[in-house]
Amino acid sequence: MNSPLRADTAQYTAYPDVKGRYGSFGGRYVPETLVPALDRLQAGVTRHLHSAAFQAEFTHELKTWVGRPTALSFAPTLSKRWGAEVWLKREDLAHTGAHKINNAVGQTLLAKRLGAKRIIAETGAGQQGGDKTLRAAIDEALRDWVSDPDGTYYALGSAVGPHPYPYLVRELQSVIGREARAQMLEFAGALPDVAVACVGGGSNAIGLFHPFLGDTAVQLLGVEAGGRGAGLGDNAASLTFGTPGVLQGSYTLILQDAFGQVQETHSVSAGLDYSGVGPEHAYLSKIGRVVYESATDDEALDALVECAKYEGILPAIETAHAIFGARRYAHAHPGARILIGCSGRGDKDMPILQRTVLKDLQIS
Repeated sequence: MNSPLRADTAQYTAYPDVKGRYGSFGGRYVPETLVPALDRLQAGVTRHLHSAAFQAEFTHELKTWVGRPTALSFAPTLSKRWGAEVWLKREDLAHTGAHKINNAVGQTLLAKRLGAKRIIAETGAGQQGGDKTLRAAIDEALRDWVSDPDGTYYALGSAVGPHPYPYLVRELQSVIGREARAQMLEFAGALPDVAVACVGGGSNAIGLFHPFLGDTAVQLLGVEAGGRGAGLGDNAASLTFGTPGVLQGSYTLILQDAFGQVQETHSVSAGLDYSGVGPEHAYLSKIGRVVYESATDDEALDALVECAKYEGILPAIETAHAIFGARRYAHAHPGARILIGCSGRGDKDMPILQRTVLKDLQIS
């Protein structure tokens, strides 16, 4: 059984540094027009984010509007099928059906304190941008922000982009991991052997992982979108196949060709279909604290069907990547205690499911 005692976390609390870097990753690579806006945001984060007044209001909104704490559900049938002890952290039960609401509420409260009158945001879950991917959605939001950096607050939705966004999103999303850690001790009587989350830009994963970083007995597993395979343009697995470069304001691991041109990606899940990854994930991969793997489109859909059939839970296709990764881990580690971050519900994915696995789900 894992000990609930935390290991020394000093090696993690130093990040990001004053320049917004996680080791060699992170930083700011933006047009000069955005520097004053980012400076104001950084000052606002420093002043407000961990103040008693902000945290009280944030906690109140999460409790009374978002519906936190979200449930920790034991998955009895998956546990039996996999030969493991499987627990699900149910962000799909939050208001609006996904983990994104934590960050959205937190950044909106911060924007109010900064005097913002106009807020923009992007969604990568197949709903915005020319090719309806996260990168395209962020591109559109950045174009809008550059046109009015003084009058607009950009509520960036993932743990990507220029400093201080990766840090800010991590701090707001870490409520997931703090709750899950306490719930595991209360309901399972122990910490998990492994915590598993899907990784696109990385907001839900860093939110689950960060409170466990000091628990060295807890393995951390991120699962990226393996798409159709290993070829450039066939997947969105930046940590698996990417190389260092700059994307949308941050130095991180990105999918690029030999000439440094950022490449289009593919995933059955638009929310994971991103050409890079948050800089903290790149750092955690480099130091070996988190293991990152990938699941193909077919593997993720197979895991989605299994979860829907045997637990009565229709997860988002993003989440299904983590479920497949957890199943693979269970087969290699019989009896393991597994925590899966259920980042969102699957009703938004029904048009995709109708084209792929509808017959298997027996939905008419």
